[in-house]
Order: sequence, then C-alpha cells, then structure tokens
Amino acid sequence: MSTTTTSTNTTSNSTTSSTPATSTAVTTAIDTATLLIKCRDQAGIVQAVSEFIHRYGANIITLDQYSTAYEGGQYFMRLEFALAGLSEILDNFEASFGHTVAKRHNMAWRLHNNAIKTKVGILVSKFDHALLDLLWRHQRGLLDCEITCVVSNHEDLRQAVENFGITFHYVPVTKDNKAEAEEQIHTLMAGNDLLVLARYMQILSSDFVKRWPMQVINIHHSFLPAFVGADPYRQAYEKGVKLIGATAHYVTAELDQGPIIEQDVHRVTHRQGVAELRAIGRDIERNVLARAVNWHVQNRVIVAGNKTVVFN
Repeated sequence: MSTTTTSTNTTSNSTTSSTPATSTAVTTAIDTATLLIKCRDQAGIVQAVSEFIHRYGANIITLDQYSTAYEGGQYFMRLEFALAGLSEILDNFEASFGHTVAKRHNMAWRLHNNAIKTKVGILVSKFDHALLDLLWRHQRGLLDCEITCVVSNHEDLRQAVENFGITFHYVPVTKDNKAEAEEQIHTLMAGNDLLVLARYMQILSSDFVKRWPMQVINIHHSFLPAFVGADPYRQAYEKGVKLIGATAHYVTAELDQGPIIEQDVHRVTHRQGVAELRAIGRDIERNVLARAVNWHVQNRVIVAGNKTVVFN
C-alpha cells in the first residue's frame, strides 16, 4: 500500500525569473498485523473477515486456513494485513472486529501488531546446546523476538549468556525451596510473552504453569509420546529403536503431555550407544526448538485442545 503524500506546489514570476519548486511530503508508516482465528466452520467466514479489513483500507498480505472436516468441522485462519497508520487505530480496529465479525461467528481470536516484538525469557540448567543456538539465532536476527533474560538453577552458563549481552539470573532450586524459587522465577519473567525451557531440568509445578497458559515451550529429548520422563536416550537404547527424535511442545500440568508444536527424527542403528544417541539428539533438539519458538513468535501456532495447527 502506498504512502500518502501532499501535493507539490510550484509558483513562477515573470519571464525573467522564477521561484524554485518546493514540496512538502508527509509519510504515514505502514504497519502489519497478524490475525489468528478459531471457530466452528461455517459459510461466509472468509468473506466477513476480508470485507471488514477492506473497510479499513487495509491490504491482505497472506491468508492461510484449515478446516478439520468438509462440513461442520473446526475452522482455523491466519491472516496478515498491512495498513498505513495501523498502530494509531489498532485499539479501535480490535474492538470493532470483536463486536462485529468475531461475535457473529463466535470466534476465539487474537490480533498481534507485528511492530511489537514478542518478549522471550529462557530457562536452562547445565546443557548449553539449545540455549546457545537460540542466542546465536537471536543475535543474527533469525529469531524475530526480544530475548530479555536467561534464568538458570546453576551458575555454569552465566559467562556464555552474558557474552551475548543477555541478562543472566541464578535461581537455585532444591526440594525444600521449590515454591519460593518458582515465585522468584515468575517475578523475574514478568513482562515476557513466552518462556522457553532450553533443557531446564526441573519440573514446573501446576500452579506455575497455570500462570503461563500456553506460554511455555519445552524441548523434550525424545519423539513423544515415546520415552517420557527422565533419560529418554537410555530408554531408547534399551528398547533398540531405529529412530530417535526430539519434540517441542507447550507445557501443561501433565508432564510431557502438552500440545506438540514440532518434531524431528534421525535414523540410528544397533552400533550406536547411549552417548552417540545423545550427541545426535542434541542436534535434533536445537533445530526443533528453534523452529517451534520461531513459529510461536511469528504467530503461526493455534492451539486446539491437545493439538496444534501450525501455519508454517
């Protein structure tokens, strides 16, 4: 969509002299936003949303949709649009959409101003591969978010984190201080939109998770639902599997049971021991976690019960 520009005025005097042309331009920034929708599938949804956006003079950039059935299923939409001066009218746009289109179609929906970066806090213990990969991608501009801080229950990774210019907080956790530690973590993470467990080897309590609903992503070092809990690579070795993998999922009160965002696998053989499986697995983990975090901060994920729809 083009910017708005005032007209250019030129004046001239007699045949012997003229006044140089002058112009004044006023440019309004073009912003983009992402709209996520979930509702019962019904006729007229795309038309209703498109017409609403058109009335505001916005331009639709991308539109992805999915329905679980040919008729009467659950409907999902991800739509990006551009509009000059959007930031100034976003509140009005949001309220109007909610009172008209969303209410009429009984939508669960969310609107995100793409000019505002998602704030991300990371929790980690001692394993550094997933953490450092996220920090490197962030530094290179490959993660479209703001990493605000890293919290760890060990001091081991402080220097590595601070080398990236990221604040590091040490919060020790024991069986005797778990509630106090989680409260401290919650306070430190206040203001973030997403928490990432980059191999944070502590089980978060249900009370903590409830305060961050579908706002915590974990990387689990197995191809869920196989090998939940501790030491999954040893479990995989003892089972003699030919594929190992990793799973990025939202954290819920049930351990390793949250909605899955992304997974990947690697073929292995009987010749590879537990140590080799772990080494291979770490490469899978960091890539799977990075993709899941990126899709979340780009507003490409819609949670539907115990599943996700990912417009990637």
